Amino acid sequence: MQQSESVASGNPEILDVIPASAGPRLATARGGAIHAVRAPGSQTLTAEHHFAAVMLAPAQGIRAALGSDRMQEYDAPVGGIVIQPAHVSGRAEWTSTREDLVVVIRSESLLDLAVRELGFGAVALQPPAFGTVDLKALRFAELLKMELTQQEAPSEIYVDSLVTLFGIHLLRSYSTARKQPADLKGGLSSVSARRIQEFLHENFTRKITVAELAAIAGLSPYYFIRAFAKKFGQPPHQYVLTLRLSFAEKLLGDNNLTIAEVAYLSGFSSQSHLTAVMRKHRHITPTEIGTRR
Repeated sequence: MQQSESVASGNPEILDVIPASAGPRLATARGGAIHAVRAPGSQTLTAEHHFAAVMLAPAQGIRAALGSDRMQEYDAPVGGIVIQPAHVSGRAEWTSTREDLVVVIRSESLLDLAVRELGFGAVALQPPAFGTVDLKALRFAELLKMELTQQEAPSEIYVDSLVTLFGIHLLRSYSTARKQPADLKGGLSSVSARRIQEFLHENFTRKITVAELAAIAGLSPYYFIRAFAKKFGQPPHQYVLTLRLSFAEKLLGDNNLTIAEVAYLSGFSSQSHLTAVMRKHRHITPTEIGTRR
């Protein structure tokens, strides 16, 4: 049975363009991502934000239209990318199960990236022809799928980082402003690195965005992600995760706290989330730590 999906312009829930039953998703400050597996059906969409879908499995006989009423039929290979700019109408029909990674970027966020990264105060996305393969977009899509489909809860700061980098890739490759930023040279200064460290040690238990950290460092989001990894030897989300795990281990020594309370105080979404992350990265469980004290 075919399923039909229709989304009205101005929907405040930007990830609701894909039904919740299609797969896991996570909204971030800059937009969000969805790993979608959908049965044969159709979708009509006009939205206030930018959308891009990267095929994770081949699909044949897709019919689509973008900004017109004329439908085109094409075969979508793995890595095929479809870009739908904000306020541009789009329609698609597919006759077999499709798997793709949908990235949503808020209109104001893409404009912010264009100003910070490229020095342009206005920018327009220029969608490629249907069936175009983008291997770099595919790499981002695969990383996002891995994060969204793992057993533990996805890291918001990591997904936000990937959405940010994906947005910059769109600007470089599919926009009216295809200017390549200069290579990163100096990285984080000692003063900026110390300021970032102090901020993270004071705020690691709450939600932190890449844009927030980049603003503190006085860098664009793209430069910040690269500079942080160069300075600290790991990306921001891994640094935050290490702080949370270390803090959780200290709290587990307090017999007055339950594991659920430790998880909450350390910035994890639940006891099971803390257990899964600790088992994966420290090869031990909270219960085992508690019995050793």
